[in-house]
Amino acid sequence: MSYQSTAVLKDRVAVVTGGAGGIGLETTKAMLAQGATVVISDIDTAKGEPAAKELGIEFFRADLTRSAEVSELAKYVLKQHGRIDVAFNNAGIAHSVPGEECTDEQWLRVININLNAVFFCCREFGQAMLAQGRGSIINTASMSGIISNNPQPQCAYNAAKAGVIMLTKSLAGEWAKRGVRVNSISPGYINTPMTPKDQIREDWYKTWMTFSPMERIGEPHEIAPAVVFLASDASSFFTGSNLVVDGGYTCW
Repeated sequence: MSYQSTAVLKDRVAVVTGGAGGIGLETTKAMLAQGATVVISDIDTAKGEPAAKELGIEFFRADLTRSAEVSELAKYVLKQHGRIDVAFNNAGIAHSVPGEECTDEQWLRVININLNAVFFCCREFGQAMLAQGRGSIINTASMSGIISNNPQPQCAYNAAKAGVIMLTKSLAGEWAKRGVRVNSISPGYINTPMTPKDQIREDWYKTWMTFSPMERIGEPHEIAPAVVFLASDASSFFTGSNLVVDGGYTCW
């Protein structure tokens, strides 16, 4: 996917977590097209390093569930570039298991990656932005944070994403007067390595399409512009917002 450049992120330094693939990688490409300097982070070095090399940008491996590693990521970006203007906190996992069968380990893994890590990133990147008096944080939530998906059971994922939406609103209220905006995006079903279109269970897909006005899942390049918008000054009056990009799924 190619992006038309209007340089709306010129001279901005952005961090993208979960940047080795899917929505993170596609958004990185869109940010680069708009003039941003981007550092991507991911736990998957095997994918992250080649992706960064191909784009000519920096890669920093980090396990975002470990707050000390998130702190090191923030320090690295500040040392290399002197500021953090945009943070796209996007890393996450999907997991489907019936609630009554969900183990402690399964629950905590989803909550740690999809919610706790988002908070650690908001805190570390937010501190840098508050010191600057300016910045934009975009958290990846999900339509699963505002509806309960059917037919797949995924209570931990839904709870984590609902938490991301409320975390976003809470920090937005705290930091608005100090120049830092905090918003979230809530994608619907997107064709990514987490939900590869050619591997979706046929019975699940049929049910999803029953509830989808557009009768299809989205592509990562259809999410990237929403993130760029929230990162840019075009969204200067947006904070605490949850931008749903789901092909109309949640309108029925």
